[in-house]
Amino acid sequence: MISDHPDAKAFILHWGEMGTHWGVNRSVAQIHALLYLSAAPLPAEDIAEALGLARSNISTALKELMAYAIVRRVHIDGDRRDHFVAETDLWELLLRISAERKRREIDPTLALLAELSERLAGDPAAPKQLRERITRMHEFISTLSGWYEQVRQLPKPTLVTLMKLGGKIARFVGPRGKAPES
Repeated sequence: MISDHPDAKAFILHWGEMGTHWGVNRSVAQIHALLYLSAAPLPAEDIAEALGLARSNISTALKELMAYAIVRRVHIDGDRRDHFVAETDLWELLLRISAERKRREIDPTLALLAELSERLAGDPAAPKQLRERITRMHEFISTLSGWYEQVRQLPKPTLVTLMKLGGKIARFVGPRGKAPES
């Protein structure tokens, strides 16, 4: 199995560690890493054996990975067990994770900020800095969310080109100056 190779093992352990920094359970990230590296779909039992994790932990983690749409269930002819395979297109992986994180984290925050901004706009007794800062935060996250939606629609080759351009893109949008306060 791929997890027996020392470099694969190092990647799986590191991915699990990084997962904890990204707010993902270590075993969820390790399962993702194993499936990403695997040349063939794996059944849950093989995943549990390779990583030394409880079968129940594997089931829970696979559900989370499938909710992110970065792992999917596949069926193998002649085998009644479910097998699992990870998305290997890195751009697709990034887009799917971003979409799910936005749905889970940004969208609820944006909804709350919209509600608070509206309420504060009609509350003359609210402290001025409260109204201004909540409104600015709402505008900023709304702008960021709108930008994300536009970028998400771009074809992958365009995204790759934009990423490779990096800071050079600034010469197309004007002179550099002080960043807006948003």
